[in-house]
Amino acid sequence: MTDTDSINDTPMPLLEHLVELRKRLIWSIVTFVIAFAICYHFSGEIYRFLAAPLGNIMRKNGEQPHLIYTALYEAFFTYIRVAVFGATCLSFPMIAIQAWIFIAPGLYRSEKRAFAPFLIATPIMFLIGAALAYYVVFPYAWQFFLSFQTPQNTDGGMQIELQAKVSEYLTLVTKMILAFGVCFELPVILTLLVRVGLLSVAQLKRFRRYAVVASFAVAAVIAPPDAITMLSLAIPLVALYEVSILTARFVEPKPMAANED
Repeated sequence: MTDTDSINDTPMPLLEHLVELRKRLIWSIVTFVIAFAICYHFSGEIYRFLAAPLGNIMRKNGEQPHLIYTALYEAFFTYIRVAVFGATCLSFPMIAIQAWIFIAPGLYRSEKRAFAPFLIATPIMFLIGAALAYYVVFPYAWQFFLSFQTPQNTDGGMQIELQAKVSEYLTLVTKMILAFGVCFELPVILTLLVRVGLLSVAQLKRFRRYAVVASFAVAAVIAPPDAITMLSLAIPLVALYEVSILTARFVEPKPMAANED
């Protein structure tokens, strides 16, 4: 390791570490609070955006888009949850930057260069997963669920109609967005583990069959209990595992030669 790659070995007093940590926490909390205030102001618009896929399907079926709430406080706390969800997404880049500023002084220059691409790839992969859930999975899943409605019959048959609650719909939507976003971090996590030497490409190839089974198991637990949604998560997970193997080849540390120091 060269001198330019070394770090300052002078120990930093514990008090200075705590002061620096407090500074980073204050920046993160202030960012979250500001983002929460902005998201709460626009919570109605954010919720309508999240509900748009369901509304579009209802319109295509000739229904008037609507959601209900059955408790006086339900709509208010639903908007609070919308604001928390939006603030978490908006403030995550700043929180990640503050964490990086706190950790970076203790890393070698080569380690900083190694970790930087993963910091950039993390939010990008999360957005790709969330976009897949919103623009691809939701329309097909909601159409499938709405297909179980039965119109009112003139022969006295019982009508089955969806009366979705605002809180339950928000729980389902945010759960699926977070699930798809987190699952799309798989290449980032596996590639990072290979980069630091905790895994190897050979091990990833050897565990491929188990990864396929695990992908379907995770999809069955996270996704709603229908085949369309489960396959929409399981198939990308399998594909992302293969992508992880490809990307890991480029970052896997080269084995040292036998005569090398």
